[in-house]
Amino acid sequence: MDDLVIRSLLDKNQFHDPLDEALNLGISSATWPLFGLLWPSGARMAERMAKRPVTSERILEIGCGLALSSLVAHRRGANVTASDCHPLTHAFLDQNTQLNHLQPMAYRHGLWGTAALREDGQPVLTQAHDVPLTGLFDLIVGSDILYERDDEGTLAQFIDEHAATRSEIWVIDPNRGNRAAFHKHMARVGFAMHEQVLDQTAHDGVDAYKGRMLTYTR
Repeated sequence: MDDLVIRSLLDKNQFHDPLDEALNLGISSATWPLFGLLWPSGARMAERMAKRPVTSERILEIGCGLALSSLVAHRRGANVTASDCHPLTHAFLDQNTQLNHLQPMAYRHGLWGTAALREDGQPVLTQAHDVPLTGLFDLIVGSDILYERDDEGTLAQFIDEHAATRSEIWVIDPNRGNRAAFHKHMARVGFAMHEQVLDQTAHDGVDAYKGRMLTYTR
């Protein structure tokens, strides 16, 4: 399969939020650029999406960032929706579909839980100009989305709200440390879990990687 051309940020030092759109969604200046970079776990999810048989199933990527997995699935003809909470994600997605001569792809605003307080201590405002996420999906995927503690299980609840009665969830986690709690929360909403180690050593110009493929079904 041909490579995709991806427009991304230059590095983690980029920041531009003149209207406080990101700030009002609980996105600090430190985390602002994370949406716009390609991450190792995202590349591994994209590899799996490239091998997924294309059917009529509805696919949702949550916390998509640059949406590499969604773009791979979209190019193959899958019915996929990308979602994130960053105010620039949609614009980058549209540009990357155009760069790769693809038709526009569905994008929705998807935010779970209560983000940390804004840097100025004011309450987080969750309004966004993008269309909110609705509907049920047969496959929900997310890479490196277990990056913060979630004692209330808000991510599992968010997934449950958007997962069809019979559905499959794929999460690739680079051993962030919040996996065990997420397992418990997913079990509470009816999902059985299978865990696969993805560790590999560096070879042939490919960087080393440590992480897990988490597959949940119900």
